[in-house]
Amino acid sequence: MYAEHEFNTSTFAARVATSTGTDFYSAIVAAIATLRGPLHGGANEAAMKLINSFKNVESVEKGIHELLAKKSLVMGFGHRVYKESDPRTPIIKSLALRLTHTHHEDSKFLIAEKIEEILWKEKQLFPNLDFYSALVFHYLGIPASFFTPIFVISRLSGWSAHIMEQRAHNRLIRPNAKYIGPAIKDYVLLKDRE
Repeated sequence: MYAEHEFNTSTFAARVATSTGTDFYSAIVAAIATLRGPLHGGANEAAMKLINSFKNVESVEKGIHELLAKKSLVMGFGHRVYKESDPRTPIIKSLALRLTHTHHEDSKFLIAEKIEEILWKEKQLFPNLDFYSALVFHYLGIPASFFTPIFVISRLSGWSAHIMEQRAHNRLIRPNAKYIGPAIKDYVLLKDRE
């Protein structure tokens, strides 16, 4: 589910780097640097931190309402592409549920479901792939600090395909920008400044 997801930020970074004629490895490094950002690949790590911040299901409602009152960003919810739901979520959520049975430990899953319920009720925010993948990685015994590297390994095949496609029909990716800052000002000589 993590292997390919159209022109997400890291894939776009790989294609931009490739478009300059750089080597394959440098394009992958550009993608990794982008994926490392907490607003992209680091979201599953932040989701696990959120889930772990609650001792039990009863403490979730108060804690989530406090986050919402502070207008804090809740990672693992909503999506730039999907507006109503993430089609990958039911798959990863069912896998997380299956793993709770294997581990005979469902408190974290129940906490996650409560977070999901409250965020939908209060903000109509749905969990994306990152939210329940955090639980899957946790149940598989993967430390949270390895979540993003696992994401990188998964995404390598998609990045590689995009790099090869970019090379096959390459054209430098150079977006335009429109300056909207202050208008041109007259230069004032140093001796005339106050």
